[in-house]
This record gives sequence, C-alpha cells and structure tokens, in this order.
Amino acid sequence: MTRSGFVTFVGRPNVGKSTLTNALVGQKVAITSEKPQTTRRAIRGILNRPGGQLVVVDTPGIHKPRTLLGERLNHLVEQVLGDVDVIGFCVPATERVGPGDRRIAASLGGYPRAKKVAIVTKTDAASRDEITERLIEVDGLREDWDAVIPLSALTREQLDVLTDELLRLMPEGPALYPEGVVTDESLEDRIAEVVREAALEGVRDELPHSIAVTVDDVAPREGSDLTDVYASIVVERDSQKAIIIGRKGSRLREVGAAARAGIEPLVGGRVFLSLHVRVAKDWQRDPKQLGRLGF
Repeated sequence: MTRSGFVTFVGRPNVGKSTLTNALVGQKVAITSEKPQTTRRAIRGILNRPGGQLVVVDTPGIHKPRTLLGERLNHLVEQVLGDVDVIGFCVPATERVGPGDRRIAASLGGYPRAKKVAIVTKTDAASRDEITERLIEVDGLREDWDAVIPLSALTREQLDVLTDELLRLMPEGPALYPEGVVTDESLEDRIAEVVREAALEGVRDELPHSIAVTVDDVAPREGSDLTDVYASIVVERDSQKAIIIGRKGSRLREVGAAARAGIEPLVGGRVFLSLHVRVAKDWQRDPKQLGRLGF
C-alpha cells in the first residue's frame, strides 16, 4: 500500500513556508528571502518515500492586499487550499500568535475536505519556554488539528516526524510524478526565480514588491559549453531602475554574479547571463501588465 497526495503550507508572510518546502524536498525548488511575499506562484516540490509520495505546493503568504497583484496572490492561495489533501498551518516559534494567525486558522474551516496540521516553525531560534508557549497557543486555535508539530527546517529537527505524519494523512494511491522528478517548474521559471532572489538581496522599502523577472531566451551556444541566458528585471519606476543598476552598474553586476551561481546547477554547465532592467509603470496594479508577467 502506498499513499500520495498534495500538501500546502499556509501562514502569514515570512513564517518559513518556502524554507520548509525546500527542506522536505531535499533541494531548492522555491526561492527564499527575508522580504515578505517573496513567493508569487504555486510551486510544486516532490518528495518520494518508500511509503509514498508527497507533492508539496509552496504558496504566497496570506496578507491584506494593497494591489491587484496582492489580490491575485490571495486568490491563488484559496484555489490551492481547495485542491490539496493536507493543509499545514505555520506559526514561527519566535513570535506570539497574533490576529493574522487567528484569522488564517479560522478560515481553514472553509476547506473541510483537507486534513489540518499545525506546525510551529523556527524552533532553532527559540527557547524551550517559547516553543511550549507557542504550541499551547496554536493548539487552541482549532479543535480539529490532526497533529501539532514543532520543527526546524534549518537544522532538520523533527522534519522526519512531519514527513511521516503527512504521508499517514494522504489518501491511498500510486505516485503522481515519476521518481527522480523534484519539481514541475519549467527551466525558464526556475531561472527567473533565481534572478529575482538575487535582485531581492539587499533592497529595502517597497522595492521588493516592485521587482519581477522574465526570461527572454535560454539557448546553448554553438561550438561552446556555455549556455546563453537573457533575462529582464522589471520594476515600476525609473528611480527603482537606478537602484537595481547601481553606481556604474555595480549593483547589477552583483545580482548577475549571484544569479549565475544559482543558474549553473540548473542547466548543468557554465552560463553567460545577460540582464536588462526595464520599467513597466505600476505593473502591480495594471491587469494587462500582470497578464504579460504571468500573474
């Protein structure tokens, strides 16, 4: 008998959902950043175990939207929650349960077919008393938790406990993806995310939300072991473009070097990366621009 199915993690932005997804899958399939709302798509990572297969769907953090993009991201989360077999509700051990957590936990009642697991994340950064306090708070949010599990994705402590519990809650059935597949993301999408992760590093204020990336072309160079990658970093204003490029192009060179290091393992060889920065005015609020950027 094997089990297989879909699990997604929900919670406020920046509670460790993408880090947990990567830890479960065993390699990086979702970009991570300290910036809230880093995840913008439903990214699937696949974990195979002797007892079955878990398909982990990483989603954006649920938040109060201020733009059309924010509304569409929240809608995406709602769609995913309606389709998965298990919902993992994440709260960091380092922060007290707040109104946002209570609101999200209460909303899970709208998805009756999914089993529900509460997860206290980031236990490596919390004291024993903080973890105990958080477990009590989280346990009291709902009466229908199938399990309440504290863990650290960073140190992998209790990760196996979560994996075993998620598999136990999955329906019986064969694997949904072939063995050896770790994600169903296209190469272009994975490259775009790596570039965006590099561009997010070190920026502040509203700029992280204004950054999008498109991959214009990926092609092996004839007569060479190089792969040519052409990508565009999209921002909303000329002032943001200047920040991304930096003085005499210094910032853009740093972004390119960091991104290239992340892209080369994906393509399996050396990469020539050409980055172009362009402005799409107020794209987060423009339906046509959002469509062009894949949202």
